[in-house]
Amino acid sequence: MAETDIPSVASIADRVHPAFPEDPAIFAERRQLHPEGCWVLDRDGGLAGYLVSHPWRAGRVPALNALLGRLPSDPDLFYIHDLALLPAARGSNAPRPVLERIVSHADGQGFARMALVAVNGSIPFWNRFGFRVQENEVPAAALHHYEESARLMTRPLP
Repeated sequence: MAETDIPSVASIADRVHPAFPEDPAIFAERRQLHPEGCWVLDRDGGLAGYLVSHPWRAGRVPALNALLGRLPSDPDLFYIHDLALLPAARGSNAPRPVLERIVSHADGQGFARMALVAVNGSIPFWNRFGFRVQENEVPAAALHHYEESARLMTRPLP
């Protein structure tokens, strides 16, 4: 993801996740804090999706639309903050290469597992990539900040 991609990324986020609005500054900060974890999906000369991820701490989830300021000095997992695909990119196996790259990156950084918050009924999607729901690892109130049905999911790394 390049700095010049941020407006398109924010536009995709608005279209794909209207119930979870985030300012462009959120994407810009995540990219600045961990550029190796921020990717875009280019299709037919335009952006069709993105992935934002970074090191993080177990037992916590970042609040929506909140700047981090800095990454934890002692991260113990790799966190996928957001994956969004426009309808034209869905069902095409398009996210597989970037997810494989992120898994490889996180593993190469020495992390033993990855985590994310599943929303919008995306648990079956994430199950296909080895993520499983984890109950009671984070306070329910932290997840309900996203939506009532939000669930923390984790996967071990190779």
